[in-house]
Amino acid sequence: MNPQQYVQEKAAASGSSFYYAFLFMPEQRRQAITAFYAFCREIDDVVDEVTDPGVAHTKLAWWRSELSKAFAGEASHPVTKALIPHVQAFGIPEAPLRSVIDGCEMDLSQTRYLDYPNLQRYCHLVAGVVGEVAARIFGQTQSATTDYAHKLGQALQLTNILRDVGEDAMRGRIYLPVNELQQFDVKANEILERKHSDRFVALMRFQSERAHRLYDEALALLPTEDRRAQKPGLMMASIYRTLLREIERDNFQVLHQRVALTPLRKFWLAWKMQALGRM
Repeated sequence: MNPQQYVQEKAAASGSSFYYAFLFMPEQRRQAITAFYAFCREIDDVVDEVTDPGVAHTKLAWWRSELSKAFAGEASHPVTKALIPHVQAFGIPEAPLRSVIDGCEMDLSQTRYLDYPNLQRYCHLVAGVVGEVAARIFGQTQSATTDYAHKLGQALQLTNILRDVGEDAMRGRIYLPVNELQQFDVKANEILERKHSDRFVALMRFQSERAHRLYDEALALLPTEDRRAQKPGLMMASIYRTLLREIERDNFQVLHQRVALTPLRKFWLAWKMQALGRM
């Protein structure tokens, strides 16, 4: 298996909504975003699949070293071998790739966030900088598009957090800010024990309204000149916002199940944005 086949398999196997946005891209850009996405998956998998924090820290340290070597022309992993040829073409710097590692590493030591500004920092590292790199690969021409990409990344990440409350609870993690749990009188142990309640629904509705505001703010920041090039990101916005509405319609029943869209529906939403320019 060559590096390009490796990253393609990594992207497809994840079943992520990102995969559907990649389908409509020109070949070189599709190869670049697939390699970048595979890199993000590799880092995320270290945190989610390695049970010993010490081993996970060691693996992430290896990835930092691998990045340094890759940018010096000595890549050894299939993911970095697939990604590095696109670095110059799309102006991908090393710093945001390191930020992705920093953000994922936070999960090894931090399982609570006191308030939304603290959660925002985490979302910036694991999603905002991902949006920044993706926007470059998609064909960004306007500097303001970076602000749009950061904001959209945060909206997507918050949607992920709301979808995964139950799964994260089983790992002992609660991403919903502590002061907002207190605001709605939801105890941490209720989430860890996955107890659904009217108070939990009110807390989640507060979070989903915030996510909708982030989507609106992101779309308002996207310069008209870059709207066509940034269609893959708009596909993601359409898919994830539809998912958010499904979670709302299901009365936030996320503690014991994972709300998801079918592959056909994801493809339809992506095609609609590509062909008609509509969400």
